[in-house]
Amino acid sequence: MAPQPPVTLLVVDDHTLFRRGLIALLGQDPGLLVVGEAGDAAEALRLAPQLLPQVILLDNHLPGVMGVDAIRGLREVAPASRVLMLTVSEDGQDLAAALRNGAQGYLLKTIEGDLLAEAIRRAARGEPVVSPELMGKLVAAFQSQGAPEVPPAMPVPPQVAPPDASAAVAQLSPREEDVLREIARGASNKEIARTLDIAETTVKIHVQHILRKLGLSSRVQAAVYASDRQRAE
Repeated sequence: MAPQPPVTLLVVDDHTLFRRGLIALLGQDPGLLVVGEAGDAAEALRLAPQLLPQVILLDNHLPGVMGVDAIRGLREVAPASRVLMLTVSEDGQDLAAALRNGAQGYLLKTIEGDLLAEAIRRAARGEPVVSPELMGKLVAAFQSQGAPEVPPAMPVPPQVAPPDASAAVAQLSPREEDVLREIARGASNKEIARTLDIAETTVKIHVQHILRKLGLSSRVQAAVYASDRQRAE
């Protein structure tokens, strides 16, 4: 089988040292290819339609136009590109604005390199990605009155529980209950594996079983569901 072509990237960050370091880090992964870089939103808007990257890695605190405010423009000039925020901002309003404007995901710059690479691949496939530390704020955003404004990239319906929710919950094993609680806390699979002292592959299997038993389609829905359950209890 022929190897998959690398995911192409446009890196947008105004800090030259960080941008160059990030490009060097991403360059170590043969599955990723940085095709361009920009120091502000205006330059990104010029380069995106020329380079047509699969993923635009976008900082929020840019000179002139903020990253979250540039998302709509980038999606207009390069509609096939996925915009993935990479920022230091843990502000819930920035998170909500990014998703509302069409970002595929929102990551913190504290993310580990291997996890960043995997998040980029997931974003390129059209999967939503959010730093685990922000899961609680994401759940709050969906449960707020502004939830309908969140774009389809992060699909979480208002009612995520199946019709017979109590019966579905009863089907969960004690270990699946443990995993579900960790998901609600915003933990990643790696963190859940460490906390519960089990293999990460085992965690993935448990997550699949939880989603199937609860009739859900994503771990974000599972987090919302678990949070609602905890609040009801």
